[in-house]
Amino acid sequence: MRGTWKLKLRMLLTTVIMFSIIYFIVMLACMYLKIGTWYVFMFVSLLIVFLQYWYGPSIVKYSMKVRPLSESEAPNIHQMVEELAIEANVPKPEVCISEINIPNAFAYGRSSKSGHIAITRPILGLLNRDELKAVLGHEMGHIKHNDMIVTAAVSVVPIICYYIALSFMFSRDNEGGAFIIGILGYVFYLVGQLLVLFISRTREYYADEASVEFGNKPAALVSALYKLSYGAARCSDETIKDVNTNRAFFINDINNARNDLNDFSQIDFDGDGSISDEELKKIANSNINVSTSNKLMELLSTHPDSLKRVKRLSELEN
Repeated sequence: MRGTWKLKLRMLLTTVIMFSIIYFIVMLACMYLKIGTWYVFMFVSLLIVFLQYWYGPSIVKYSMKVRPLSESEAPNIHQMVEELAIEANVPKPEVCISEINIPNAFAYGRSSKSGHIAITRPILGLLNRDELKAVLGHEMGHIKHNDMIVTAAVSVVPIICYYIALSFMFSRDNEGGAFIIGILGYVFYLVGQLLVLFISRTREYYADEASVEFGNKPAALVSALYKLSYGAARCSDETIKDVNTNRAFFINDINNARNDLNDFSQIDFDGDGSISDEELKKIANSNINVSTSNKLMELLSTHPDSLKRVKRLSELEN
């Protein structure tokens, strides 16, 4: 497998920065309230991160309505997951199904030894076998890289900063100290959000490559992303909103499905609703121009721009 040291380094740096942010804002809040000393600040900061690490998978499980999918219910999916686990050299993850109405898949867990791969029910009738296995391979890549728990752990930091910002900005402090802490909390919230989005986009590229390295065709993964964008684009805004807080775990950004669908349709040269090996090879030999607006949108997205993602996958096509 291609080296993942850059991914690991970015995850480490993001974790350090996020911990520094939460430590600093908790320290300011506690000092203002005149409670605790430095070791109390350290304990509270570590406790927050640990609780998210420990309970993060359970939160995902319950919020996404996940239950185990037995081998008798889906023997073909279990077989694919087992084959991919052997290729990835990790223990076979628990196979689950998520009872939400958006076609997609995601991985969660504390480590590669306790990984879970979940598919949503609508995905079963949408993708063919090669496409589904490519998607499962992508999720196996997340488990192999142990990146899902980092995403879960750091994503809580901006939320805490946001609530601290709200609490202090609108306090009745006449001297203005609380307002300053609130402003700093909001700045840290924005910085933290951008860092979470950055690490989320980065890990998607590596999971795409992992799926190919596990034996799946790049075109099958691109075709799956195309169909999943189509499926999400057909969902109501209310359905999307219900799972919006967990969208970083999905294989594509469900918030951007309509724009992604438009991008994919431009490379579906024969208009059959899927992407073939030949169509992907055309992309590999052509220049992809991403508009300025799409580049800006990507900064606020949990996933890479779809055309940039397709271009990278096309370069892996043999």
